[in-house]
Amino acid sequence: MSERTDLPDLPDLPAESFYVREDDRAFRSTAATESPWDLRAQHGGPPAALLARAIEEAVGDEPLAVAKVDVDFLGPIPQGVCEVAVTTLRPGRRVRLMEATLTSSGRPAVAARAWLVSHEDGRAPSTGAPAPAPPLPGPQPQLPMPGAPPEWGYGLAIEWRYVSGGLAGQAPRAEDGATRVWMRVRVPLVAGEEISGLERLMVVADSANGMSANLPFRDWLFIPPGLGVTLQRPPASEWVHLEAASWTQPRGTGVAHAVATDAEGLCGFVAQPLLVAPQA
Repeated sequence: MSERTDLPDLPDLPAESFYVREDDRAFRSTAATESPWDLRAQHGGPPAALLARAIEEAVGDEPLAVAKVDVDFLGPIPQGVCEVAVTTLRPGRRVRLMEATLTSSGRPAVAARAWLVSHEDGRAPSTGAPAPAPPLPGPQPQLPMPGAPPEWGYGLAIEWRYVSGGLAGQAPRAEDGATRVWMRVRVPLVAGEEISGLERLMVVADSANGMSANLPFRDWLFIPPGLGVTLQRPPASEWVHLEAASWTQPRGTGVAHAVATDAEGLCGFVAQPLLVAPQA
């Protein structure tokens, strides 16, 4: 059988990883972290994943799973070298609360608090599940984000395969208003390291509001000051499916919500508050 030659090519990668390690605590961002609003700043997904990575690393081999992560973006996240620190706020063998912070140029830029819970195989039965994710579509053209520079690094570092809907104005939504898309992180989080399932999910989770936006990117801002991810388990494969929807109100507030799944079932839920305003 001859190999197909009409499949769309993926764009060139903007970098080989999202970060390069400088030392035990410091990491240098690459072009793969670029925000669509300002290429001098980082998209929220990679820093959120870097803090989740630090928390996982601090736990080590203890049988504790990250069950909930609340990430607060304390301002624009500059490109360049950032430092990560982890502290334990509530110790415990079965339930633990940890905090990780990302500092840039001496200023806290991102903070994450994570609840961890103990786990062991066979401890509880499996109950309930949302509808399974739709099948992974074949390769698709990687459409640019309206209003974003074509060289936007984060967008190029992810492969997007839409099942229904798309970025505002690019495709009609399903009847329920949701956008459904499979996403694959194309580069490691940190150069020379294998990316974990939790890191994959955190890299893409902050895209829920953008991919489900109901207002044109060129005309409207919808800024999430934070990100909440509640996990049943990390994704088990490189592809993560998000079913996302956004709602906005005339007073200029909104929410974005997504269900995260993989081919095996439910992974968790994503929630983001939104500031909604016309572009200046």
